[in-house]
Amino acid sequence: MLAVLGDIGLSEGEVYSPQALDRIQQEMINQYFSQGRYAVDVDTRVTDLDRNRVRIAIVIDEGKTARIQHINIVGNTLFTDEEIREEFESGIPPFWKFWAKDDQYSREKLSGDLEKIRSYYQDRGYIDATVESTQVSISPDKQEIYITANVTEGELFNVKGIQVTGDLVVSEATIRRLIITQPDEVFSRKKMEQSVENITALLANIGYAFANVNPIPQIDREDRTVELNYYVEPGKRVYIRRVVFVGNSTSKDEVLRREMRQFEGAWFSQAAIDRSKNRLQRQAFFESVEIETPQVPGSDDQVDVVVSVEERAAGSFSVGLGYSEIQGLIYSLSIQQDNFIGSGKRVGLALSSSRIIKSINVSYDNPYWTVDGVSRGFYLRFQEFDQGAANISIFTSSEAAAGVSVGAPLTELDYVRAGLGVRSTDLNIGQYRFEQEFPNPEPPPDIICNDEDEDGVCPEFYLVPSAFDPLSLALDHDGDGQLSADEREFDIWDVTLSWSRDSRNHFLNPTRGSSQRLQLEASLPGSSREYYKLYYRAAKYIPIWRDLTLSFHGNIGYGESYDDYDETSLAGKTEQSPSFDTTIRSNRTRDCLQEEVIGIDRGLPFYEHFYGGGVRDIRGFDDNTLGPKDPLCRSLGGDFKVSGGIEIAIPTPFTEGSGSRIALFVDVGNVYADYDSFDAELLRASTGLSVTWQAPVGPIIMNFAWPLKEQEGDRTETIQFSFGTTF
Repeated sequence: MLAVLGDIGLSEGEVYSPQALDRIQQEMINQYFSQGRYAVDVDTRVTDLDRNRVRIAIVIDEGKTARIQHINIVGNTLFTDEEIREEFESGIPPFWKFWAKDDQYSREKLSGDLEKIRSYYQDRGYIDATVESTQVSISPDKQEIYITANVTEGELFNVKGIQVTGDLVVSEATIRRLIITQPDEVFSRKKMEQSVENITALLANIGYAFANVNPIPQIDREDRTVELNYYVEPGKRVYIRRVVFVGNSTSKDEVLRREMRQFEGAWFSQAAIDRSKNRLQRQAFFESVEIETPQVPGSDDQVDVVVSVEERAAGSFSVGLGYSEIQGLIYSLSIQQDNFIGSGKRVGLALSSSRIIKSINVSYDNPYWTVDGVSRGFYLRFQEFDQGAANISIFTSSEAAAGVSVGAPLTELDYVRAGLGVRSTDLNIGQYRFEQEFPNPEPPPDIICNDEDEDGVCPEFYLVPSAFDPLSLALDHDGDGQLSADEREFDIWDVTLSWSRDSRNHFLNPTRGSSQRLQLEASLPGSSREYYKLYYRAAKYIPIWRDLTLSFHGNIGYGESYDDYDETSLAGKTEQSPSFDTTIRSNRTRDCLQEEVIGIDRGLPFYEHFYGGGVRDIRGFDDNTLGPKDPLCRSLGGDFKVSGGIEIAIPTPFTEGSGSRIALFVDVGNVYADYDSFDAELLRASTGLSVTWQAPVGPIIMNFAWPLKEQEGDRTETIQFSFGTTF
């Protein structure tokens, strides 16, 4: 403020002028009035000092911004007030949008809204529509604003013809294909402007960065027609002198440059610049990306490309905890760097412990192992998993795994990846699990522990085949009624092939574009179990109105075994024992839908099943609880899963650019024993509100969900909560 006053002659040492002070006082009042602060009070106080000097004090009471109470449009007979006001920046927000400032009056906002009235009519053929006058009334306390706009609508005009003139550096036929305004249809200013943008974009993509396309309407008011002449001035063809990066204090220039599709010395291409921006925005370590193309001083055919990035913390060292509904407290120690020493390489070491999973993960991935974009990665994983605590089965598993992968781009958007891995899995059943699953503290008579160790784990079992536990039956490979160590240990060599396509415009909060991923995972012949799993998931993002984004997502998973394991281990075993009704029902802790109860698990190994439900899946249902059940109504998972949903992302107040989001959603899906078991009547559905905040500890997710379609025995959750990164 003092600097501005000095610029207009009011500063220490200058000659005092009462007239200048009065002008400054009035100008300050006018500035506040333009912002809707009509209750402002600007008081100037002048105090005489010795040596012919004065002290000037300017005391300002800004007051509150006046609120718009009503906007009235007069003279409109063709369209309602609500239709015309739909695109206004000024207005009265709904009660739930308490953070909005739409009702704060501003002279600039009102001027823009009045122009939108004219545009609204001209987009619908009323070329002569005007806002004749506007009255703004202020309440006596200067807190309320009432606006009245007087509209003259005029006559409806049609398009008589289209001409293309000027310096045509491409064929007229090519330009005409970009003009969406057609003869004999109602004139639309919006279509005319879109046609101009289409032609300008075409020229910008072939080097004419400063092309000008001027639509010249020839209006015949007697016939109420308009003839449009698109006059093309391409200007000089422009090429790129330099590509400059700003703001990348951590990331090396080469990390950004390899994502650029606009090259130095090449002709200017707006499409290449836009693709470059999208590719950079899809990187996990950039918060925002802006690209400018200033003209080179003294040259009319050269520009520089200046890429300004705002980096986000791509690495972390954390000792902390998280929480999820299914895992409970999660203790973690992690070193994760998605942009290792600014190279774009991903390196991670993570240790995590919860009541379900204890794991150690080491990973490395170089997305640019070669300059052509071929990637290479490695991983090592050690994990203990309590499937019973995860609502899956009575088993616990320990696993050691390692693998390597390579990938390569096929096109600008398509990427393929192949991986080879090996893992060793050991399954156990603890005596404590039976004590938790059965009301009677003694295990059922058909399960006998041969030699319980000091930790309560039975290395050897005797099982009388029954419908109590179809997973145990499937493990008894030799059919002798005993689970030996060999039958509980599996060594798997697997290969993974995947294809992905990503055209999203942002990594965290996309508003347009789509993503797809197709993946095949198969164990190699000679592994302890031979099977394959096929996944497909897709998402589509569409901007629909203002800052609202509509998205669709879907997932399909299918798996099957291709060995003779089921034929051997399940030979002679039946779906249920004679005591099914009495013994099993007496030991159930809950009921479930009988159509989803299975007595024998076939197909995929049960530890490779698909599962449904949870805070990141089919929301509103407890984690991993959907789909097939054993006779005791414990979740088993299945070989076939289908899920999908619709979301409307709402702008998050006060957190713009933070990666946070609020979304209204509808989810639908279920898990089935196999593909032939699919039944649309068994699909579950839910709706609700999801809030996600990208916090330093990882994403914080809170869902408020209500089932739209549920079945007997479903475990539902109205509030689901998760925070912290899990590994």
